[in-house]
Amino acid sequence: MKRRSHVGTYIVLTVAAIVSALPNLLVLVGSLRPNTEIVANPTGLPTSLYLGNYARAWEEGSIGIYFVNSLIVTLVSLALALVLFLPAAYALGRWQFRFAGLVQALFLIGLMIPLKIGILPLVQMYDQWRLIDNLGGLILVYTAQTAPLMILILSTFYRQLPDTLEAAAMIDGASPFRTFFSVMTPLMTPAIAASVILSIGPIWNDFFMPLVLLRNEENFTIPVGFSSFFGEYGVDRGMLFAGIVIAVAPVVIFFALAMRQIVGGLTAGIEK
Repeated sequence: MKRRSHVGTYIVLTVAAIVSALPNLLVLVGSLRPNTEIVANPTGLPTSLYLGNYARAWEEGSIGIYFVNSLIVTLVSLALALVLFLPAAYALGRWQFRFAGLVQALFLIGLMIPLKIGILPLVQMYDQWRLIDNLGGLILVYTAQTAPLMILILSTFYRQLPDTLEAAAMIDGASPFRTFFSVMTPLMTPAIAASVILSIGPIWNDFFMPLVLLRNEENFTIPVGFSSFFGEYGVDRGMLFAGIVIAVAPVVIFFALAMRQIVGGLTAGIEK
């Protein structure tokens, strides 16, 4: 009976995986077909390996510019978030001070309140600060957006580290800052990887904030840049599919390479 239940589970998971992968496979196959073939037979297989869609997406569709903008915004936002929120998470996870629970609760509220609710005052403030149509302004928004999730993951992991580590560092004469940088944070690799990876998707794939805050096409990120692929009377599906593959490939590769760190970071506290 146990073996049969395992077989049934594998069948269900296999079917679910195929259903989930089918749209992605259609996009990948479509990116290797000329637009005329896609229009004639949307679900057909390519008769030959056609890479012209990728060249046109990169040059005519300006996907290269959008790709670089998305890369800059994502990397700088995550780097800035780590610089700001690692110390904050360490303080919340390791130090006992007044109103620590209230501060933690305020960060967690950010997981329940969408950032889009405050878009009107944000635009007004950015207009006064001349941050509209500026990648720096978009970076600040995404840095703040990552705060609740990063604080939750990192502070929880910091809290689970043994107190003997700090005690040993104190006996050796290490200051609190030296303990943070040299003793505790190097043990946080799984949690840092998990928080970074879970924050990449909402930044890389976001359409709303760049649409509202950016004006110049040279500053567009990939999701907003895709809107230029749609013409008034039609769309070049082959070029669109190639652009989607180019946009999704870095995230998929990064997830595949960091999967062990994701699982390690999310399950680190189970055995404690």
